[in-house]
Amino acid sequence: MIPCPWDGQEYLASCGRRALERDQKGFSGDLTGLKFIFGPSAVPALDLVDQRSVTRVRSPSGRILYQVLGSSGKLYTCYSSCHFCTCPAFGFSVLQKSESLLCKHILAVYLSQAMGACQELAVSEEQLTNILLAEEEDEG
Repeated sequence: MIPCPWDGQEYLASCGRRALERDQKGFSGDLTGLKFIFGPSAVPALDLVDQRSVTRVRSPSGRILYQVLGSSGKLYTCYSSCHFCTCPAFGFSVLQKSESLLCKHILAVYLSQAMGACQELAVSEEQLTNILLAEEEDEG
């Protein structure tokens, strides 16, 4: 497993697990902690984890990327190794405005990693190249 880029991966995993185990009284205090740290991305990211929307894509050479099915139904590619997502929110809020540390898709990737909740997909090198090229075409 690739470590999260901040300390406290175990804390993140336990908060995520407990926040997903909501009881009838509402959200747990762990969700409050996640919301405090990650702002408005926390709840939508947990929803993506709960819906099993994060897929870890691995090629035989060991290259890894993540695909996250967003709430809009669009598939976004995330790279946890360099903390990047192809969604418009990441480009605008994180890169241009520096208003956020991450988007909900990247947070969902980190939560899924920490909680062991990623779906797994093994692909050939050619298939991985096609995924990357398709993403480039979408942007262009």
